Amino acid sequence: MPVKIEVFYSPSCPHCPKAIRIVRKVAPQFGEKVTVEEINTWTPEGQEKADAYGIYAVPAIALNGKVKFLGAPSKEELIAAITAEVEK
Repeated sequence: MPVKIEVFYSPSCPHCPKAIRIVRKVAPQFGEKVTVEEINTWTPEGQEKADAYGIYAVPAIALNGKVKFLGAPSKEELIAAITAEVEK
């Protein structure tokens, strides 16, 4: 199954760059099975989407519309979560 990764971040967040780096490093390992969207919660569209997901802290990472991580996951945790979604 294809996996859509959504990374919610804020430009002022000190932990967000780490989460974005991990996603950017891991996602290509899955080729075309994975797409990534980085969502700035400071924009009206980003805030609206974060509200819809019930996200009130960043970084947050959603896989296929479900929030899986609050904070930056380890590379291994992210790989395991994506693998589980791909295998569904």
